[in-house]
Amino acid sequence: MIGQKHRVPVALRLADIQGNILNAYGRLGFPKARAILLHVHKPEVGRKFIESFYPHVTTAVRWPSRRPNAAPPEPNAPERPDVTLNFAFTFAGLLALGVPLRSLAMMPNEFMQGMRARAAILGDNYPDGALGQWDEVWQYENQRSGSGKVHILALLNSDMDPATGNPVPQMERMTDAIRTFCDESKGGIKILTGHGTRPADYQDMSAICYQDPQTGLHKPTPFEHFGFLDGISDPVFEGQFPPSVEKKRKVGNGKLNGQGEWEPLATGEFLLGYPDEAKEMPPAAEPGLFSVNGTFMAYRKLQENVDAFEEYIAATAPVFGQVYGIADPDEAKATLLAKFAGRWTDGVPLVLAPTFADWQAFNAANTDPEKRSALLTQYTYASDPDGAACPASSHTRRVHPRDGLGPLPPAKPGEPGPSGTVLVNRRRILRRGLPYDTTNAQGKRERGIVMLICCASLERQFEFVQQQWLNYGMDNNAGNDTCPMLGARSDRDIKFVIPNRPDGDKPPYICSNLPQFVETKGGAYFFVPSMTSLRMIAMGVIDPT
Repeated sequence: MIGQKHRVPVALRLADIQGNILNAYGRLGFPKARAILLHVHKPEVGRKFIESFYPHVTTAVRWPSRRPNAAPPEPNAPERPDVTLNFAFTFAGLLALGVPLRSLAMMPNEFMQGMRARAAILGDNYPDGALGQWDEVWQYENQRSGSGKVHILALLNSDMDPATGNPVPQMERMTDAIRTFCDESKGGIKILTGHGTRPADYQDMSAICYQDPQTGLHKPTPFEHFGFLDGISDPVFEGQFPPSVEKKRKVGNGKLNGQGEWEPLATGEFLLGYPDEAKEMPPAAEPGLFSVNGTFMAYRKLQENVDAFEEYIAATAPVFGQVYGIADPDEAKATLLAKFAGRWTDGVPLVLAPTFADWQAFNAANTDPEKRSALLTQYTYASDPDGAACPASSHTRRVHPRDGLGPLPPAKPGEPGPSGTVLVNRRRILRRGLPYDTTNAQGKRERGIVMLICCASLERQFEFVQQQWLNYGMDNNAGNDTCPMLGARSDRDIKFVIPNRPDGDKPPYICSNLPQFVETKGGAYFFVPSMTSLRMIAMGVIDPT
């Protein structure tokens, strides 16, 4: 039993934690972003670069927000910035900046090896030749050295001008400031180019926006390119929010305590320097001051093959409807999409609304946006052990099984669950990032998401979810079948089984010949330091002893 009735509240030093970790910038009203990748030739110039931009780095201190349900601002909080700036470093980048090898030797192996070297674990080597299709800027990560290796990630997030739908001008001014520093460094540090279909010197990201026909103003939406509401459920951990906010958000997003109640996860699952769910401190660099309040991040550029996905759904929906007993073609298509994701396209969980009629009724009964948003995470799979409502192999059930992988015994004999498992509690990840949509001069369009996945252990959390739950099916009794949406396809025999009601007269439907809907186009593992350790890097004063 994991109950923590008398836990001591965790008070985090928000000013020491970089922004976008505790809260996603997209949710805070920054729908535009830009990732600039840099290579350091001269350590002293790299350190000077960090020192120069250090005053502009945005922390986790809560500003006054325009969002009605946002956490209240901190006392004496600074004004809300128009553009945020944050830094993260690859293992090679920390070495290039002069961080002592003796400090870095304590870093986890997977971080030192890097994402590209872990391709076979992550399923990034499918389809054949996939690594050769990564963006040019990510092609050098397996080399021991060289002028193309990514060392620093400078991440900018921006407010949007609603009149144009573009980032506010401060985004370009900050980009120009970074360009100018690099140009004047005379080769000491340089911006790496080669993103996507254009030879750009940064990766652009943006929420999918629409233009209001009445006002002409542009507004961001929370949808991704396949058409699903995204970013609904994220872990809640101790110290992340003030108690009044935590009380609401932990329901459905924390961990089940064995008594049918939700509690926040341990801080050490997401921030270094704190105990995790096993009451242990995750491995990190020495000295401890260098690691505390930092985290690891997997940068994943994921291309969504929208045309292939829509063609597959269009071709499959009529047959699915016939087998599943759905006569209306629109209802059959909507239901098939929901079975793939585990949610209807507007985020309503299948467990709460198993049928098309239930979905319509759910939305009719829940019209208050804030209450409706909270309901989207408040459920378990205890009532759906066979996956008749939400297939066990659907996307959302794979990435967060909740109580679906075998509940713990009840707190007292005879008392009902539901309850979660330690296995699930130790595989949670924070998901950040935004969609991207680029078209080159030849008219080639590419759409997808840049995922920024934060956790204390890349191997135990991110890599496990990617390998065991997305690209394998044993925990879900699905054999070698992979996630129907994000899974890597080693061959076309991989299928997706959509169960039907065990007491009904309809058979299950089996989706076969699933194309590769999502392909990795690049990425790397980064260390996101605290503000203290960022200053230590800039000053070159890290003493491993």
